[in-house]
Amino acid sequence: MPSLSRVTCKIPGSTSNCGSGFDTLGLALSLYNEVQVERAEADSTSEAFGPDIMPQSEMAQETVSLFFERASLSVFEVKIRIRSDVPRARGLGSSVTVRAGILAGLCALAGLDWDKERLVELITQLEGHPDNASASILGGFTVSRFQDDPAKVESVAQFDIDPGLRFVVVSPEFEVLTSDSREALPVSLPFDQVVASINSASCLVAALSSGHYEALTGAVHDFTHEPHRLKGIPGAASAIQSGVAAGAYTGWLSGSGSSVLCVCQADVAAKVAAAMEDAFAKAGLKSVSYDLAADNEGLRITDRA
Repeated sequence: MPSLSRVTCKIPGSTSNCGSGFDTLGLALSLYNEVQVERAEADSTSEAFGPDIMPQSEMAQETVSLFFERASLSVFEVKIRIRSDVPRARGLGSSVTVRAGILAGLCALAGLDWDKERLVELITQLEGHPDNASASILGGFTVSRFQDDPAKVESVAQFDIDPGLRFVVVSPEFEVLTSDSREALPVSLPFDQVVASINSASCLVAALSSGHYEALTGAVHDFTHEPHRLKGIPGAASAIQSGVAAGAYTGWLSGSGSSVLCVCQADVAAKVAAAMEDAFAKAGLKSVSYDLAADNEGLRITDRA
């Protein structure tokens, strides 16, 4: 039996889509969840992580089940605990952080050396799209390739982002489930809107991957999903516009929302955050802001016992 009884992982949250990069673009942020995976028979000394979520979490059970299926191992019982800073149902990849921590922890407990790319593949299968999984596990800015099915990632290009570039995230007290938000999307789009969205995604990738961040100015003009999702989140569109007016390069709806994000330099981050919060306040929603950097490391194991 492997000697480890408990493993703790730290996983960054992420923003996805980044405008028009639907199911494709992701970026890891310096906001974290920690996941502790422990053999059920071990003596727990980690009350700070809270209760075991396995009995009631279908997501945890599904992730554990897939691990043992793919690892072809005899099942051993585990306890799973989470210390969370990434808000749930806010478009910041919370579910991916949990799934990634569970899989990485189980790998370590079982003595397997699966690489990060395999973890991305499995979590993409569970999530149905690779954008958050690629970013949170690999770190930095990621461009994921798939062909007919976004649940089957083919490859990922990863780019480190200068820590001086700031990502101001503002999350209102308004939950949005990805499954619900996808129902708001149109089944077809006008050709000119598709072309404009492709142009936007291409320019954003060029700016972030090259490090020419000033080219982000005005880069996001999406027609694929943002117009349809933003109208369901009071104050969200105004918050992005207010952040840009306060000095940000550009901004977008983070994932399916409800969080919105603006990209800026550090010297205007506080002003941008205040403007965005004020826009939500005028719409009647309280919000919390985060002044974040990109996380270029991705998932890491922080403790083994």
